[in-house]
Amino acid sequence: RSGAGTPAGRSLRLPARSEMLPVVAGLLLAVAAGGRAAEQQQQPRESPPGSRFVCTSLPLDAGCPPAPGHGAPAPPEEELKAAVLQLRETVLQQKETIGSQREAIRELTGKLSRCEGADGKAAAGTWKKEAAKGKDTMGDLPRDPAQVIEQLSRTTQTLKDRLESLEHQLRANVSYAALPNDLREMLQRRLTDLERQLLSKVAELEDEKSLLHNETSAHRQKTETALNALLERVSELEKGNSAFKSPDEFKVSLPLRTNYLYGKIKKTLPELYAFTVCLWLRSSASPGIGTPFSYAVPGQANEIVLIEWGNNPIELLINDKVAQLPLFISDGKWHHICITWTTRDGMWEAFQDGEKLGTGENLAPWHPIKPGGVLILGQEQDTVGGRFDATQAFVGEMSQFNIWDRVLKAEDITNIANCSTNMPGNIIPWVDNNVDVFGGATKWPVETCEERLLDL
Repeated sequence: RSGAGTPAGRSLRLPARSEMLPVVAGLLLAVAAGGRAAEQQQQPRESPPGSRFVCTSLPLDAGCPPAPGHGAPAPPEEELKAAVLQLRETVLQQKETIGSQREAIRELTGKLSRCEGADGKAAAGTWKKEAAKGKDTMGDLPRDPAQVIEQLSRTTQTLKDRLESLEHQLRANVSYAALPNDLREMLQRRLTDLERQLLSKVAELEDEKSLLHNETSAHRQKTETALNALLERVSELEKGNSAFKSPDEFKVSLPLRTNYLYGKIKKTLPELYAFTVCLWLRSSASPGIGTPFSYAVPGQANEIVLIEWGNNPIELLINDKVAQLPLFISDGKWHHICITWTTRDGMWEAFQDGEKLGTGENLAPWHPIKPGGVLILGQEQDTVGGRFDATQAFVGEMSQFNIWDRVLKAEDITNIANCSTNMPGNIIPWVDNNVDVFGGATKWPVETCEERLLDL
């Protein structure tokens, strides 16, 4: 037993009980005989009558027993008692050692049974059968205690090595050995597919990153161009009337020649000493397209009027004075018309599709245009804002009706007609919230420049 005078993990073998009994019996008999001899020595050596001495021969090498009282050893009873106690303690220690070793062997055998499966079970069963038969496995070991200890050490180390090997194999093979072949193949295919998809996605992301990097400069340039265009447009709008917010592409449609279809401009004109009126119109009415617009003030219904009535040419009336204009616009196509006038010498100009077709003078010279009147689209006014004549009504469509308080340059008029410049009128701009329609006249979204291209 470890700590009982023997090396750790080792044990001493004692003789079996059957072998120890004769020894113990002999010792007890010797103790009894010694006791009787002592009693005889203490009695007086008086020979009874008739007694005789028996002589016993001794070997030559045997010494004489020491005389009493001259350094004699302890009595034999004490020595025998001490030997018996020592043997008893040794027997108890060996029993404990054997019990602990049997428990260790039983525990190791159980572990081998769980790890080795069927083989371990068979081995454990064989060991149990031998134990059940009463086979003394300890008696099969060599009698030498050193050999017993060495063999037990080797057996224990072998069991530990086998256990560690089994645990290592179990950890190494549990992920695949425990799975069926079909399942392992399916998992392998899945992993391969996932890896392929991952690589494909990474390649796509790299391509997209490269494309984005290459397109960054072009996208930035395009954005800057759009912003610059917007800034220029805002600047142009700021130069015009503050009420103008956007080009508002729409048209007013007057499909019938009646005295109740018309449009009305909400704003009125201030006093003017010059003006430019531009508009897009399309009409195929016959005879004459009618009156595209008229401006009436109290006391003068024909302050400004543009009219084509019957078979007469287009006429411009200012303060009821007339000038015939060389314009031809009744072919059913979109045309851009501009008329300029100044009170100085009553000079006027007529433009069609950006080209100046006529000019004149003495049209109401030195007459300022009176303010506070009513501006009507599609009808000629006999009184301020009313008394329309159906025979003078405009039939067709019009858009981009703008008025400036100055004479525009020919270059500006050409650019407007070519749709290369957007210049809203600073007095009357063409915006949706400044135009009301009545009697069945309608407003429709339209891009006149695009429709003009379709007419060409």
